Amino acid sequence: MIGLVMAGGKGIRMNLDNEKLLLKYKKPIILHVIDSLKNSNCFSKILAVTSSNSPKTKTLLQENNVEIFDTPGISYVKDLNLALKTINDVVLVTSGDLPLLDKEIIQKIVNQFDSQNIWTSILVTNKFLTTLGIESDYSVNFDNQICHYTGISLVDSKKISSLENLEENYIIIDDKRIAFNLNTKQDYDLLSTT
Repeated sequence: MIGLVMAGGKGIRMNLDNEKLLLKYKKPIILHVIDSLKNSNCFSKILAVTSSNSPKTKTLLQENNVEIFDTPGISYVKDLNLALKTINDVVLVTSGDLPLLDKEIIQKIVNQFDSQNIWTSILVTNKFLTTLGIESDYSVNFDNQICHYTGISLVDSKKISSLENLEENYIIIDDKRIAFNLNTKQDYDLLSTT
């Protein structure tokens, strides 16, 4: 299995002078995510998907010997599609802005992989997010509940020719470690209270 960290976004909702993934929560958030994947011992390789939108993040990753897959940075979906086309393996895709991610939750997610499914997105329920004081823009109705994407998916890239018309499966894991991602300045402020 390959660990794929999406690290090429603009982070415009944060309205910061610096790149979002360089924000610190003990260490730069992107390195926290990379270390969580490494420490899980679940992956034969870990790749960070970068772009010209985040040059300082790319430099930090290279300085820390993280393998880079550079993309044009047009959109999350297009960059992810480019990366997946080059991989012939099962992939755990995660966004680089999950400061509470750790090896145990990664292992729990990896253990959920079902080879019958091409794409499985990990969700949290709206009810759970509300208890944490977190809001999310992207939702889906699943299992008679409003749920939100965590930015983590299990993908069998060997079975994908295009990201269009893929059947998406879902797993709900209400866990703070994957529910908490940084999209706004308020999210970062809330992080300091955890």
